[in-house]
Amino acid sequence: MTGIAEPTALVCLPFAGAGPSFFHPWSALAGESWRVLPMQLPGRERRILEEPHREVGAAVDELLPGLLDALVDTKRVVLFGHSLGAVLAYELAHRLVGVSDVEVLRLFASGSPEPHTQRARRATGMSDDEFVARVREFAGFSDEALDDPEMRELILPTLRADVEMHETYVPSTSKPLPVPVTALRGTHDELVSAEQAAGWATATNAEFELVELAGGHMYLTEAGRQLTELIDRTVNS
Repeated sequence: MTGIAEPTALVCLPFAGAGPSFFHPWSALAGESWRVLPMQLPGRERRILEEPHREVGAAVDELLPGLLDALVDTKRVVLFGHSLGAVLAYELAHRLVGVSDVEVLRLFASGSPEPHTQRARRATGMSDDEFVARVREFAGFSDEALDDPEMRELILPTLRADVEMHETYVPSTSKPLPVPVTALRGTHDELVSAEQAAGWATATNAEFELVELAGGHMYLTEAGRQLTELIDRTVNS
């Protein structure tokens, strides 16, 4: 990636059920000009025993102070989020543009309709078996841990909370972001259409771009290098 004097923070927000470790390989892919900062939510990985959030605003309220503390060697920020992570990244972007010494360069919103599209209640309130089957159906991807009874019991409460958080999401503001936005989707995503992804153009009063990469809703599990190269090329060109 292109070298610059000050590293740029690539702040990564996870999809439902995921933790920061998903983004750890991106540090090696991104190179020295980027500092990958995956956000840690409660209810997973090292915070597995903590109660997960069920509301986006509360999650962002908790994430913001830790993120600002982490921006010790750079004030240049790019945000990336997939699915649930896209709306978390969008809300964080709104908070960050109000911080005087932070420069938000761009938001990459992946696998998500624009923020003001009402989310469908696809899985919230279902029984465990119905819930897992529905998540597998609409995501086109499933964590193998859900096949293990003990692991499933451990991770299902957080996955349920994340899905509820996403399906009940209401934007905190109707104001467009004053920063550029790139919307991303898999070409065969059956959950988010190209038209819905293109709707992110209404979420910004700056530059907008829609990019499609090969794959379904969870295309990003195989596209780390493509994404980091795309992010670098878009921001540093």
